[in-house]
Amino acid sequence: MTTTSSIRFRPAEAADAVAIRDIVRAAYTKWVPVIGREPLPMRADYDKAVAEHPFDLAIAQDRIVGMLETMLAADHLWIENVCVAPDAQGRGIGRLLLERAEARAREAGRDELRLLTNGAFEANVSIYRKQGYTVDREEPFMNGTTVYMSKRIAG
Repeated sequence: MTTTSSIRFRPAEAADAVAIRDIVRAAYTKWVPVIGREPLPMRADYDKAVAEHPFDLAIAQDRIVGMLETMLAADHLWIENVCVAPDAQGRGIGRLLLERAEARAREAGRDELRLLTNGAFEANVSIYRKQGYTVDREEPFMNGTTVYMSKRIAG
């Protein structure tokens, strides 16, 4: 069993796009019956995303077990996507990825992180709340609700 101490991180390269797509599809599949469609991250073009945004990959035993996609904005760090492979969930890897996002924000001189999630993904909303994120607003989206969340961090 992988422990968080055995996780290492590396930036994604163009050649990782297929593995990233596969891990995203695997991680988000459980939500398809909840919302009646594929969540948007399942439909993203990861060749394009890896070329345009920083990705941090969580690696365990030479296998990608999680990923973090971020974008730097003028006043915050946007978390575009964070997910963990289904067989690696529940081991603290998601928390490590969120901590990595905080470190990226500090390095860039930003004191806030922002993200959004589907309101139907109650487990995700709960995870973010436990990590100190608060709900900023909720908006209707595709017969559901988008939950916008943020977290202030000390520089």
